[in-house]
Amino acid sequence: MISRYPLFILVALVGSSAFVSSFTQPMSFRPLAQPMRNFQASTAANGESSTPADNFIRQLELKEAKIDKQRLKAMETLNQLEASLTQIQSKKQEYLNGGAIAETPVGGNFSETTIRSAVKAFMWRVIAGSVTFITSLRFSGSVATALSIVGSDFFSKSFTMFIGERLMNKSQAGRTSGSDGAGRSLAKALIWRLFAICNTLTMAIFIAKDLSIASKIAGSDAIFKTALMFFYERVWARIEWGKEYQMDFTI
Repeated sequence: MISRYPLFILVALVGSSAFVSSFTQPMSFRPLAQPMRNFQASTAANGESSTPADNFIRQLELKEAKIDKQRLKAMETLNQLEASLTQIQSKKQEYLNGGAIAETPVGGNFSETTIRSAVKAFMWRVIAGSVTFITSLRFSGSVATALSIVGSDFFSKSFTMFIGERLMNKSQAGRTSGSDGAGRSLAKALIWRLFAICNTLTMAIFIAKDLSIASKIAGSDAIFKTALMFFYERVWARIEWGKEYQMDFTI
């Protein structure tokens, strides 16, 4: 019985040393670097930004692409302007060297400026108003009546004729050799006279209160002013001021 104690003690010592050594040995862990790398690769493959730095770089690249596109567009516009400038300078030098710039195109393509139309309308109103004053004074016998008839439609007719000039300017019909042809001038005189007769007759009846006097005033205007306006248009057809010619430059 006594001999069994040393054996028990020996077994206890061996067991305790194994138990202690299990705590003193270092623990081993599975490395996490590879799974993290796999996660980052998966995120990049799905098109998601992995870091704020990647986000910032992507924004800079978008801005860079946008500005580069604008730069290319501006360069294209600049090249077009430089080509046009070179063409104009070449044509100018050709003219300075004694060459012919261009001839007025067949059909007389040109347009009238707004100020030319305004001056034409106002000057005609002064001439036509003077004629209307004389005829109104002759048939009514009253200066007050004549002045009222002329003054009532002076500005309205000036404005109406200005509008008519701008509308007619949109058409090239009847324009030859850089000016209005006689047919165009006659058509303008007749069209305007139809409107002016109605206007003058209405105002004469309203002011003179007499249909026969109003008819005489409007009738005398119809014959004389139609011829006068035709002559007026022919004079303006020879005036170059206020014309803008439409020429094609060929280099």
